[in-house]
Amino acid sequence: MEIPSDKMKAAIADLDQELAFQLARSAVESGLDPLAVTNAFSAGIRVVGDRFECGEIFLPELIYAGDIMKGVMAILEPALKSSGKAANEKATVVIGTVQGDLHNIGKNIVVVMLTAAGFRVVDLGVDVPDDEFIRRAHEAGAHIIALGAFMTTTRTHIPSTIARLKAQGLRDRFRVMVGGAAVNRSFAEGVGADGFGENAIEALNMATALAAGVERNRGEDNAARS
Repeated sequence: MEIPSDKMKAAIADLDQELAFQLARSAVESGLDPLAVTNAFSAGIRVVGDRFECGEIFLPELIYAGDIMKGVMAILEPALKSSGKAANEKATVVIGTVQGDLHNIGKNIVVVMLTAAGFRVVDLGVDVPDDEFIRRAHEAGAHIIALGAFMTTTRTHIPSTIARLKAQGLRDRFRVMVGGAAVNRSFAEGVGADGFGENAIEALNMATALAAGVERNRGEDNAARS
């Protein structure tokens, strides 16, 4: 049976929860490749993200699309595990708004996009101390630390977190990506961040690229030790 990729993509893009769940259950019952099915649904999330960035839809619709995708993944998860393809989870991202900054909406949008795209996301919330990012990333075995700053008075915590990683000998262990209203590409490059996302779609694309690089480097390190 051929995977109805277009229908799965459209179900998410059109915010049709009933159809999305129906298609996911049918895919499991038919024994379709759960990883390919997941990728088909994930394409719909990208459509939703593009529409949000263009102002065609608003935050509630974006969050609802993320909730639908979470429900789809709950249906597909047993099949992914039994097929040995649960590794669809791309990587672990520890994310939060830096110390002194209580802005939450932009970060939450990025969390929705990353989660729906298959990342494991550890959301630390707002007003997160520098050392807390590092501690939680270490505990979670994270690939990426994502720092959000929405005020110029708080963005100084981005270079200070990077400096703490260097001081602890952990800078090569994690990739650091940054975003928020107080940050631009020039600032990110100047403080030594590995990536910058101007919006949720850019953040998702950057996280995907950074995660691939971390996995490749870890594989090379493991090969060198063996």
